[in-house]
Amino acid sequence: MAHPKSRVSKQRKRKRRTHYKAKMPQIATCKTTGEKHVYHHAYWVGSDLYYRGRIVIKGEE
Repeated sequence: MAHPKSRVSKQRKRKRRTHYKAKMPQIATCKTTGEKHVYHHAYWVGSDLYYRGRIVIKGEE
């Protein structure tokens, strides 16, 4: 016997199956500069770009 392809709409099914939730980003404080930044992201202090406490791109002086 033939069955309908989907009795529950795609939108309804996908809404039920999602488990995504908004989370607060983790904030770290740099030991070198004392600047607050998001974990695992490079961040600017003045004209210098830092990552893991080290200068990645040196700015103009």
